[in-house]
Amino acid sequence: MPFIGNQPALSYTSFAKQDFTTSATTSYTLDNPVANENEIALFINFVRQEPTTAYTASGTSLTLTSATASSDDMYCVFLGKAVQTVNPPNGSVGASQIADSSIALGKLSATGTKDSTTFLRGDNTFASAGGTNTPAFRAINSTTQNLSGNGTTFTKVILDTEQYDTDNGYDPTTNYRFTVPSGQAGKYFVSAQIGIACTDDFRQVQGYIRKNGSSMAQLHGRMLFNSDLFNDGEQVLAIVGVLDLSVGDYLELWGRSYDSSGTGTVSFAAENSTLQAFKLVE
Repeated sequence: MPFIGNQPALSYTSFAKQDFTTSATTSYTLDNPVANENEIALFINFVRQEPTTAYTASGTSLTLTSATASSDDMYCVFLGKAVQTVNPPNGSVGASQIADSSIALGKLSATGTKDSTTFLRGDNTFASAGGTNTPAFRAINSTTQNLSGNGTTFTKVILDTEQYDTDNGYDPTTNYRFTVPSGQAGKYFVSAQIGIACTDDFRQVQGYIRKNGSSMAQLHGRMLFNSDLFNDGEQVLAIVGVLDLSVGDYLELWGRSYDSSGTGTVSFAAENSTLQAFKLVE
């Protein structure tokens, strides 16, 4: 009848054996630790010795009652240690057989501390886990910015107040732009709003999030009022998208509003224009 049940953890093989190089001494070192002398069978010149009387053993220390000679042949057999073990069959181990905390969810660093930013994948390799979505920034305009002409020319929005800037990538004093810091290339979620005010009628609000100052690499938003003139007041235009940015690439917010009569004052309303972005975790 074939064997039924799980395969034994130890296979039925010969016990481990250790041969000694003898000398005029009573002290020897065992290859495998033992609890006491009864866990080994000791042979000197092919004669089995009596435990306790002829020798004692503890851990890896073997002590003889009488010293051997360099010509003696001595070996021992470990009675409690089998030579071979077998691995459990695939799929035979469940959660109940795994001790708590026996598997680390993160890779150990060189100092022995667990790195919580990695995880063990199914192929036994480690990969990065999670992220912080940084760099990240948000800047707004603190004062009203009057525009020249009747909106025929695009003007950079002066976003002079940072609300947050995790990696010091935004310049709120000179260029009013975000520059990708060293080592932070990747895909970024970018959004902006332009708040336009006009003392006269106007027909549209238009805005760009420009990459490296180019009109060919930008996010564009436009809001039209058809044939009816929009009376004086404020309108807010939102722009959203994802840009692939390299180190040193920069983002700026530009906008305009077309004043149909050309007699009113068009402006970016204070605290109504913003630019923000954060890096996506890949």
